[in-house]
Amino acid sequence: MKIFIVIVAGLVILAGIGWLGLRIKPKPFAPYPGQTPELQTMPLPGGLPAPVERYYRQLYGDQIPVITSAVVSGRATIAPFGFDLPARFRFTHEAGQGYRHYIEATWFGIPVMKVNEWYLDGHGRLELPIGTVEGPKTNQGANLGLWAESANLPAIWLIDERVRWQAVDDETALLFVPFGAEEQQFVARFDPENGRLRLLEAMRYRDENSDKILWLAATQPSETIEAAGAALETVGTATWVDQGKPWATFITEEIVYNVDVTDYIRASGP
Repeated sequence: MKIFIVIVAGLVILAGIGWLGLRIKPKPFAPYPGQTPELQTMPLPGGLPAPVERYYRQLYGDQIPVITSAVVSGRATIAPFGFDLPARFRFTHEAGQGYRHYIEATWFGIPVMKVNEWYLDGHGRLELPIGTVEGPKTNQGANLGLWAESANLPAIWLIDERVRWQAVDDETALLFVPFGAEEQQFVARFDPENGRLRLLEAMRYRDENSDKILWLAATQPSETIEAAGAALETVGTATWVDQGKPWATFITEEIVYNVDVTDYIRASGP
């Protein structure tokens, strides 16, 4: 009986240590060395659906910044194994063209899992501790991720001539984005009270073996960060509808625009 009690006590202590380690947030990445230069602007286009025009006028007014790249950094909670892990992230975008994701999941603030993901030249590649994922379904999902993450640089949905909006009603619009020679579609839902973009919905492959699943990229009411004169909300979530809750929550802490990311986007570290 004493041995049993000792074993149980030891397991409880280990579980407590494990739980405590998952409560400690990682330190943020060091600030990105580049700084946003003075940005050129273009007039807000006419003929936009009503909720889309309202959204952009509230963000930028009559002039839209011309954004060519973005480096977005912050901290997150991710659940790749069904339970939450604290993490930090840095997402690098060639606006409307490709990205690199670098994520570190941590325990007691120490990196225990690193994720490198690229979507470049129409090809997606995800490097995980368990192996590498790539293929046509990965490409489809990565392209949707590219354009959904552009909520951190929303001007790209207007300045890229390949993107188009289609009216639905006063709170909803369709967003069409390029995917090679084809298009992909989001349903964009706006807050009826304040006009903020709240949700992008799309049918997306989760992996190379899945069918398409409804995927939700949401922007939550939250504190804001100033980026190119706009106050962007900092909290975003990603949800597979069949899982019933977000698998990732990202909190943006730094955004840098229009820096040279030619080499950085093809690197593999923070």
